[in-house]
Amino acid sequence: MEKSEPLVEVKDLRIHFDVRDGVVKAVDGFNVEINRGQTVGVIGESGCGKSMTAKAIMNMVPRNGKMTGEIIFHRKMAEDGQSTMVEEVRIDQLDPDGDEIRKIRGGHIAMIFQEPMSSLTPVYTAGFHILEAVHLHRFIPGETIGDTMTRNIQKKRDVTDAEAKEIAVDMLRRVGIPRPEQRVDSYPHQLSGGQRQRVMIAVALSTHPDLLIADEPTTALDVSIEAQILDLMRELQETVHMAILFITHNLGVVAEMADEIVVMYMGKEVEKAKTVDLFQDPKHPYTRALLASIPHVGEKSEEELATIKGMVPSPFNLPSACVFHPRCPEFMPGKCDRIPPKFGQIGEDRWVRCLLYDASWPDTAEAQAIKAAGD
Repeated sequence: MEKSEPLVEVKDLRIHFDVRDGVVKAVDGFNVEINRGQTVGVIGESGCGKSMTAKAIMNMVPRNGKMTGEIIFHRKMAEDGQSTMVEEVRIDQLDPDGDEIRKIRGGHIAMIFQEPMSSLTPVYTAGFHILEAVHLHRFIPGETIGDTMTRNIQKKRDVTDAEAKEIAVDMLRRVGIPRPEQRVDSYPHQLSGGQRQRVMIAVALSTHPDLLIADEPTTALDVSIEAQILDLMRELQETVHMAILFITHNLGVVAEMADEIVVMYMGKEVEKAKTVDLFQDPKHPYTRALLASIPHVGEKSEEELATIKGMVPSPFNLPSACVFHPRCPEFMPGKCDRIPPKFGQIGEDRWVRCLLYDASWPDTAEAQAIKAAGD
């Protein structure tokens, strides 16, 4: 199986909320492609649209939100060792409460939500949450039969109650829950915040999804458990060829986990590159500012910790053209505040949304008008 085989494609995703004070553009033209077995990291400040993008892929946008664009899921229909049938499913066109998306959500695409306190139903035990996911989406390989084309096809059967209980206990053990045989019958209020987070991770991983969306999955965990969870994700990625969309503020974690990183700012992707390339040679001024703000442990310096000047703009009053220009150290007056930058390719597997790298901007109508006004 080739690692470049596409799994999920997001094209020109836009999510707008029409509220009393105006229109909020939570996501404003986002694009990403996730391949099977690949880990894509998404980083950016709070409010830039990372979590809303994840919810859109799950078709869980709040009802007052208007979503446009395309979200294509490449679902495998059958596999017999000789050939594979793949169906393209437009997730954005499915009924959010319909049977079709329910088969995909939780089974093919699973999500670790950011807030464990509100993600577990308080009247059900930790084990029940895992058992429900396993019974709905997990199957056990059965006998092998021959079809009319004389190919061997392996049938699948439902998981029994005993097998589901065994899977639940094993998953709790693998995510670091002590005494999992007892904790499987514990209710959320009997667990700590970190244990609830680990239960949510166990629920998502128990179905062996094609894509795991991890939204700040290790925020409530100490570093030892965090390392254990990340190792478990990598193990499943290797065994079931699972892809991961990793959303985080922790640049150290995303550097360790991701093959490719997308940097978001105010609903748009501003840079996309292979992880090594992005950390070694960031191109966009916002990416450079993010990496410069990381404190270096063990190094003594008289210099103050670098910060990004200014504040994140109000979603009701976004800056013109490049939304980052009021905070950008390389702001070009008359250009960055007049011409919207395009998300363009500047090298192999390297994309940037910045006029510093847009060679076509002098030929645009806006640029010609600026030049004429100056003359």
